[in-house]
Amino acid sequence: MDSFQDKRVLLAMSGTALLVMVFCLCLKRQSRRPVTLDGVTKFALTLIDKKELSHDTARFRFSLPSEEHILGLPVGCFITTSATIDGKLVVKPYTPVTSDDDIGYMDLIIKVYPEGKMSSHINRLSIGDTLDVRGPKGKIRYHGNGQFEVEKGRDQSERKVYNRVGMIAGGSGITPMLQVVRDVVKREDDKTEITLLFSNKTTSDMICADMLNNCVGDNFSIQHTLTREDREGMLNRRVDQAMIESHLPAPGEDTVILLCGPPGLVRETCIPILEEMGHNYLAF
Repeated sequence: MDSFQDKRVLLAMSGTALLVMVFCLCLKRQSRRPVTLDGVTKFALTLIDKKELSHDTARFRFSLPSEEHILGLPVGCFITTSATIDGKLVVKPYTPVTSDDDIGYMDLIIKVYPEGKMSSHINRLSIGDTLDVRGPKGKIRYHGNGQFEVEKGRDQSERKVYNRVGMIAGGSGITPMLQVVRDVVKREDDKTEITLLFSNKTTSDMICADMLNNCVGDNFSIQHTLTREDREGMLNRRVDQAMIESHLPAPGEDTVILLCGPPGLVRETCIPILEEMGHNYLAF
């Protein structure tokens, strides 16, 4: 009789343990946020807020499919926006300034150019209008602790770890840099050292300045340079070799320079200099 009761107790305990395991598994599954982007589907996201940041720059907030959704954009990647404008399909890439820590919405900070078809189109949207987006796009992904993955071809990629990261960004090319910087500084265990050269025409052309300043700390610093304005504490010329030598880490196996900006800055100026100096570099 005692043996029978012992078996019943053990069976009850086993059943309880199984229920606890199932409950924990259900909780774990519920904690996984639904992801918006799938690499294929085009999603129509609704504009829910707009905030003007300067005479030609604004922050546009779009809702995701539900208040529980995250965007699902790996650090270093971007989305493409699309719209039919004047009877023609226009596609434009943008890097959101929000991340998967932000739930239910996506923010774009966009400089509106008079000749820019997509930026002007987005600027004309009213609250409640939608914008078609697709992603993730891009060949560079940051996985934390200095590890970058670069797509080399279909189903092929290469991962390398860099302890020191230099960045050269021009104008709105700052947004993918901001992604990486924020991901590094939010992780206590990520000791990657980052130095940013941020080039703009004038201080009024800077976007994301407050967000960047909030990230400055032990492993992140900024050097601004302006090409059409003299400002104390900032460099006052175009990016050149002397500037790179003085403000970015020296070439080495554990160093990489990230680039994003207009072709005149990236392709015509920086890449030839970096190659001559023997730098590793990645261009968004």
